[in-house]
Amino acid sequence: MSRRWIRTGTAAVVAVSAVAALGVGATASDPYAAVTQGAGKCPQFYVSPDGDDSAKGTADAPWATVDHARQYIQDRALNYPQKMRCDITVNLAEGEYAVDETIEFTEKDSGNNGHQVIYRSADGPGKANLVGAEPVTGWEPYKDGIYRTKVDPSDQFYTLFEDGERSELARHPNRTSEDTQAPYLFSVLGEPEKEGVREWLYWKDGDWDPAWDDTEDSNPLKDAQLTVWSGGSWSWFTDTIPIGGADYRKNFTTFKYWPRYALMNSRSGSRYFIQNALPLLDKAGEYYIDRDSGDLYYKPRGDIDDVTIMKPTVDRVIDVKGTSAEDRAHDITFDGIGVQYSDFVDWYRAGWVSAGDSGEPHKYPQYDRQIEMPRNRFGAVTLENTSNITLTGMHLRDTGFTGVYALFANDHLTVEDSLLENLGADGIKVEGGWPGEGDLTHHHTFRNLYIDHVGELVPGDASGIELMDTGDNLVEHVNVKHSARYGISLESRPEVVDGDQYTDNNTFRYIRIDEVGLDSGDMGAFYTYGVENQEPHPVQNTVDQMVIGDVIPDPAGAMPDSGTRGVHMDAGGCGFAFSNVEVGKTTDQSYQSYQCNEVTNANWEDDFDASRMKYDQIGVTDEFPFDVE
Repeated sequence: MSRRWIRTGTAAVVAVSAVAALGVGATASDPYAAVTQGAGKCPQFYVSPDGDDSAKGTADAPWATVDHARQYIQDRALNYPQKMRCDITVNLAEGEYAVDETIEFTEKDSGNNGHQVIYRSADGPGKANLVGAEPVTGWEPYKDGIYRTKVDPSDQFYTLFEDGERSELARHPNRTSEDTQAPYLFSVLGEPEKEGVREWLYWKDGDWDPAWDDTEDSNPLKDAQLTVWSGGSWSWFTDTIPIGGADYRKNFTTFKYWPRYALMNSRSGSRYFIQNALPLLDKAGEYYIDRDSGDLYYKPRGDIDDVTIMKPTVDRVIDVKGTSAEDRAHDITFDGIGVQYSDFVDWYRAGWVSAGDSGEPHKYPQYDRQIEMPRNRFGAVTLENTSNITLTGMHLRDTGFTGVYALFANDHLTVEDSLLENLGADGIKVEGGWPGEGDLTHHHTFRNLYIDHVGELVPGDASGIELMDTGDNLVEHVNVKHSARYGISLESRPEVVDGDQYTDNNTFRYIRIDEVGLDSGDMGAFYTYGVENQEPHPVQNTVDQMVIGDVIPDPAGAMPDSGTRGVHMDAGGCGFAFSNVEVGKTTDQSYQSYQCNEVTNANWEDDFDASRMKYDQIGVTDEFPFDVE
């Protein structure tokens, strides 16, 4: 029986018979025999949710797990240079594959001699789905439509899902919409000398119910956290931090960890909400977990007997990591694989608070404030020390944190023809090393991508694609939709001199960005920070054929910062050539920049010519493999 599939990128549409693909010298029962004998063609292995890892890995007797296939290839050195003369393909049948432990790939799993080791969904894009979660069962009625069960308190998790839709920690105040975090409470200045403090948040009279105060018999807020846009009126980053206690005499609570900024400035208090306390559980789709006892309370959207509640088992579903920047994992392709569910963290802050806080000597210690702290450097698909890794036809969704995270030394990463949706933080994040210490990450391609709903758990600084200290990248035919903050961003630091930052030679084209800036200000749908600040600002990066829809915050968020923009070149942001750009409505400017960029045919200028826009080519192409709006 023949099976057809599509391999994108350098490969064309391929029609392969399951028998013919075995090659000369191979048999249906032993597809790798020809390779081990040195006589045959490309080996094919098979994996199925109904398989058995003690089987032979054939179409008739498939294995059960990707990790077994990976280990089998490595143990027999089938991918080693002395043996590999064509691609090795692991075919995953349609269905769900439970991932209880991260699937880890190293340099020993690499392709060689110009060939790839390919893990592909044999029945079409997204049909083979790696599931980083497990069902929660044993529910019993509690009260008011809330159910309770027991989970292992030694195996904590930090997000939850009902029938593929994210549930949220019980919070106050409740959301007015499923699509934005609003409304919020606002911190206040409790004492005049406390404007610059980070460890205490003062609340307004009436905002916190005195019934939440701890007594000898109960402590309703013992597991509570605050999610806060720290900085007062600044609406740049969100922190999610546990509280250590509350003083109802003075109306303040103490953070267990510092947020990024102080909680007040001269213009406003900081917006925040309280979460994970049982008295706050009053809305369908909310849950509370007692971290000590493991009691999990949930108010389902549907009938508890008819829905499936899933809790994450891993924060990384796939991890590709070489031993070092000199010994990289390389030439591995993931073709059409679904990746669903991953975990968040117990607390989150974007970067260190101050320059030098990393505790490591760096030429530009200010970058400590730009880069994720080590505990937060991960995604559902995480890459470090890699070269020529391809993610194509992927359906990646329902993540606790970033979707695809490329950390430090990576080159020639390709993510294409893929749908990323319902993401805890960024869709794709490339994070280079500290400026002036070596160009670690470059020559990536992000093509034909639809990225929808980013920043569901980290709305501050969320972006569909975030590129940090990286250059020579191509971003084309991309749709980004629905973000509290950015659509696409390119960042370094304003202190970094040209030559020490690695943000040159990036090309952005055929881009569509919609519904961003929903909950923040002082931002742009297309955003740069601290790029190419030294004169004479030669053109180093280009943006062509980009359409940005309306950039309007949700009024319920009462966002106190300055307005939203279509394009914001922040803290420098120079050396760009913009051409054929259209921006919808904003609350500030369509374009904000110093006089250090070239602009041709943009609709904020009087001579804009819409006929030069290639609207039919902007966004994902007609060949995009998933149904999207």
